[in-house]
Amino acid sequence: MTSTSLEGRTALVTGGASGIGRACVAALAAAGAKVHLVDHDEAAASATARETGALAHVADLTDPGSVPGLPAAVDILVNNAGVQHIAPIEDFPPGRFAAMQQLMVTTPFLLMRHCLPAMYERGWGRLINISSVHGVRASPHKAAYVAAKHGLEGLSKVAALEGAPHGVTSNCVDPGYVRTALVEGQVADQARARGIAEADVLGEVFLHRTALKRLIEPGEVAALVRWLCSAEAAYLTGASIPLDGGWTAS
Repeated sequence: MTSTSLEGRTALVTGGASGIGRACVAALAAAGAKVHLVDHDEAAASATARETGALAHVADLTDPGSVPGLPAAVDILVNNAGVQHIAPIEDFPPGRFAAMQQLMVTTPFLLMRHCLPAMYERGWGRLINISSVHGVRASPHKAAYVAAKHGLEGLSKVAALEGAPHGVTSNCVDPGYVRTALVEGQVADQARARGIAEADVLGEVFLHRTALKRLIEPGEVAALVRWLCSAEAAYLTGASIPLDGGWTAS
């Protein structure tokens, strides 16, 4: 196996039918890995599986009972599934807050617990957690998302310390705003709420804190995920890698 090949490796990617997750599925499959993707959208999951050669699993990851039915004998776990809800704390629905913690903190924990024994047995593994710049920074009206991503960052660091003696690394990838349906929906919502053009939302709201004035492409995030699986990244663990166009540099 060359350092760039993932032949013989098996990956599990959550939220794998769209956006960053889909790009990760495609990148890992192109590198030779056998890829399992998990998504709640059956049609999108099936389409992505056909296009990439991955194996699709349809599951509601807000339900803890969905985890035991997923593959455990994997070498690479990409915790990517996530959702957004924007509201001030006093108006934020408690049920929505709880569901977002379940999806973006508890489910990654359950999946680690599910997959780590096989990684430890083989002496090799990669936990890659798709966090966000909001895992290290905050924005108003995103209480659940910011709390969840901060929690995921802490979980990833603990997994790095525990996994090190077993050849398992754990890292967070922290993108800024990525060109996904989730972000494009937020752009449209902000444009309506503010009465301005969508292009102005990007410049004035989304990208005003970044040095590089463009959205990140999903493939750019996936390229970093693929690199984290390489031999060259074997010494990198417990890190939060900013892919934020300079946001956290300011």
